[in-house]
Amino acid sequence: MLDFSKNHFDLFGLPLSYRVDPALLAERYRALQQALHPDRYAAAGDREKRLSMQASTRINEAFQVLKDPLERARYLLSLHAGEPGGGNETTQDMAFLMEQMELREVLAEAKDQADPIGAVGTVLDRLTDQSAELARELEARFESPSAEDLEAARELVRKLQFVAKCRVEAENLEAELDDLL
Repeated sequence: MLDFSKNHFDLFGLPLSYRVDPALLAERYRALQQALHPDRYAAAGDREKRLSMQASTRINEAFQVLKDPLERARYLLSLHAGEPGGGNETTQDMAFLMEQMELREVLAEAKDQADPIGAVGTVLDRLTDQSAELARELEARFESPSAEDLEAARELVRKLQFVAKCRVEAENLEAELDDLL
């Protein structure tokens, strides 16, 4: 069965790193699910069925964490520092916060633009760039993290939370605009 004491990376046979190969992660997920899926234990005893269900749930949870850049960064912080990153804290980078406010203003005014979908697309492009830059920085900080690197990673996670929230808002607006057309 599954060793429940393993961390998510060990569970999938992956190195403890911010960089994760999505194809390899998906391949290992499918293999684990195939081997441990509750349907394979339909004729087994109650204990085996229960363990299979718990294993399947654990695999799903670990997969969701590892495939999401923000959740993966939080998880790595918890492994390295014993505490999750982010929480209710906010970044102190005023230039970053101003840029986030400007992007949200563009979204708020997008419906009044001649090309509202283009305006939202511009915001999504900028958010993609920000996410990629933050991911590169997180990858470097988690390479062989010192206490200073972990503190910097916490700040990067706080920024990534802003970007992720703005992305959801932009994608929701884009879907709403698509529905109107």
